[in-house]
Amino acid sequence: MIGLGRFGSAVARTLAELGHDVIGLDKDEAQVQRLADAITQAIELDATDEKALRSAGVADVDAAVVSIGENVEASLLIVMTLKDLNVERVIAKATTDLHGRILEKLGVSRIVFPERDMGVRLAHSIVVPSVVDYIELSRDFSLVEVSPAEEFVGKSLEELRLRRRFGLTVVAVKRRDDAGMEKTIVSPQPEEIVRTDDRLVLLGHNDALVNIRDLVPVADGGKRAM
Repeated sequence: MIGLGRFGSAVARTLAELGHDVIGLDKDEAQVQRLADAITQAIELDATDEKALRSAGVADVDAAVVSIGENVEASLLIVMTLKDLNVERVIAKATTDLHGRILEKLGVSRIVFPERDMGVRLAHSIVVPSVVDYIELSRDFSLVEVSPAEEFVGKSLEELRLRRRFGLTVVAVKRRDDAGMEKTIVSPQPEEIVRTDDRLVLLGHNDALVNIRDLVPVADGGKRAM
């Protein structure tokens, strides 16, 4: 993990919690010290220095995440160095579309836009408060997690016919058991009955998801016609 700001620290901590060895690099001593006990190794260095990266063992990692987005020049230089070191999988944070296009030209495996993605999710939750999460999979398709409309409760997925009526596929149902533990029912059966506290994970074309407000409760507590 190169760059231990808020985004980089969150990724590094989560990877460590998932049982992976994580090397965190940052030239800010305070950032390094903050993560020293949370990840495998935290090192203070200038990641734009190829010799420093080599000495940190970066050439041997399975994947490298570059979370330096604000300093575009440094971000691009680090990515180029990682490619020269033959790091197979490079994931980089971008702050602008131009930054992202340049990273793509450099052969980055995956480009993430944390601020933009969070903005999209927030906008959807403002328009439809029952939207819990929204993930754009491509330019055409997305996943949306919603609380079910009152009209859905007590009916089976087969009865709702969401795919036929709205072009939406229920890929999962999130539900809490009697002990309060959340479980996820992946690829639920047509006879699965929707419960009040369920959350439905829907996959569909973005044009179809625009109409999601017609399927779930709206801000004033009323319901739109189905």
